[in-house]
Amino acid sequence: MRPATEADAEGIAAVFAPYVTGSVVTFETTPPTADQWRAKIRESALPFLVLAGPEVLGYALAAPWRPKPAYRHTVETTIYLAPEAAGRGHGRRLLDELLERCATAGAAQAIAVVVDSGSPASRKLHSAAGFADAGVLRRVGFKHGRWLDTLLMQRELG
Repeated sequence: MRPATEADAEGIAAVFAPYVTGSVVTFETTPPTADQWRAKIRESALPFLVLAGPEVLGYALAAPWRPKPAYRHTVETTIYLAPEAAGRGHGRRLLDELLERCATAGAAQAIAVVVDSGSPASRKLHSAAGFADAGVLRRVGFKHGRWLDTLLMQRELG
């Protein structure tokens, strides 16, 4: 596990693309290109980590929750794993490290936006990492022919 670099962009794109095209766990409908990931890595002022061996097996990043100044101490977390890395504790290690680095960077609250799609993995991961349910936004996304809810989960940092 280490900070992401622009050289990781292709691997990050490869991990994320199947979630975009084959699932509803993200509301993205077109996979970002490696160049778009490179720009995101370059511009990120918050932690962006990769789990990498010879190839990228997953990533976790933090982004501002909202652009308004009063939200400056709140981050939104994102985490994705390649299928071969799932179920081996990597997600928890990535998320724990991300949260620690966010707290060190001055974040006080972390928000996870989990698509309530019937797959419990993300909710279980965030619950195990100390996130609590904070609310449900109903029918806020439409993908693959159906309306989707999002569950907001929140954790205090520090």
